[in-house]
This record gives sequence, C-alpha cells and structure tokens, in this order.
Amino acid sequence: MAAKKGGRKKRGGRKYGKAAGKRVESAMRRRKKGTLKSGRGGKGGKVKSRKQAIAIGLSEARKKGAKVPRKKGGRKGGKKSSRKKGGRKRSR
Repeated sequence: MAAKKGGRKKRGGRKYGKAAGKRVESAMRRRKKGTLKSGRGGKGGKVKSRKQAIAIGLSEARKKGAKVPRKKGGRKGGKKSSRKKGGRKRSR
C-alpha cells in the first residue's frame, strides 16, 4: 500500500486574493459613508445593501485583475426565447 504524504488537507471552495478583499473592504467603507453608487460610472443611486456593496467590490477587483473566482451563473443577454426543442414541422 502507498503511504500518504504528510501535509495539510486540501480544502475545496472558492478562493479570493488579498487584493479582492481590499477592494470589498473599500466598497463597504464607501457604502457606510454614503458615497458608493451603483450603475455605469456611478450614475445610479446610492447603494444601501450590504450584498450589493460586496458585489461591487468584487466586480472592481475583477476589472483590476485580482484573484476572484468567476461568477457562478447569469449569462449576458437575458432569457432565451421559449421555443420547444427537437420538434420539426410536418408538411402535408
């Protein structure tokens, strides 16, 4: 039997870099101060939600190239048309 190598147990889950944490921290501070805005170029309203502040911080970190896991779901362009798959038209 092969002997196990010593060392730490590998943990699963998402990993974030230090730079990403700093960005989120900064976004949280700006939210508390009341200067964090949503939307393109900060033209939207004030951010009040904690979750939204975290999302903005992570988004900023992604843009700067920090180590942030990819977004899990959500695709660009909205919903696809609700067309039935597989069916073909029958000609008479």
